[in-house]
Amino acid sequence: MPLPENIALRFTEEDAGYVTVRPVVKQTFRLAELADMVVSVTGKNVARVQQLFRAGTVVYNGYRYWWDGFASNEIEVAGLLARFPDDDPARPFNSAQVTSVSLEIGGGAQRSLVGLARDEASAKKLFQKQSPWEIMLTAAKDSTPRYEKYSHAERADVFRVHLSFEVAASLMKQMLDASPRALRKKLAALQPPAAILFFVPRANSAGAQALS
Repeated sequence: MPLPENIALRFTEEDAGYVTVRPVVKQTFRLAELADMVVSVTGKNVARVQQLFRAGTVVYNGYRYWWDGFASNEIEVAGLLARFPDDDPARPFNSAQVTSVSLEIGGGAQRSLVGLARDEASAKKLFQKQSPWEIMLTAAKDSTPRYEKYSHAERADVFRVHLSFEVAASLMKQMLDASPRALRKKLAALQPPAAILFFVPRANSAGAQALS
């Protein structure tokens, strides 16, 4: 049986850890749109995509989606995923194209990511020469970011810079000194990051719209 062209979905807000009554919304997705959402969670993993198609549920961007699960074969799903971008370690890092970063705090089971968008981190306190964003990009110049992967969730290539504790502590102090009140409040509770992840969107990356 071929893959369905359109899928009737129901979705509601996901409120982890709490029993809540949320309105359920119904909507019809094209297969490409469903694949885009699932790949954002699984990456280009044929077996995982097949599993979620069959399970008929996924949590994405704070919402839980349900549909009538359907079977798919490996060749069908591989063909569907071929239209999504692959990792490209040969891509050079270009700081001017970075649109967001994540500060990686801790490691292992304690690892957490704190995201900062360019607009959010570009504001600076009065009389400061550099914004927090410029300070982070300076860290990238001092230690060339290493290519890590393509993130389907962010639709961007990810580059990583590892930081020693001393460098990270100095970086956080500079960022706090340069941050206006709202951003300083967000950063003040953080430990020095073990790494910074830089996200560089790829032109014409496949998404639900590109696959339509």
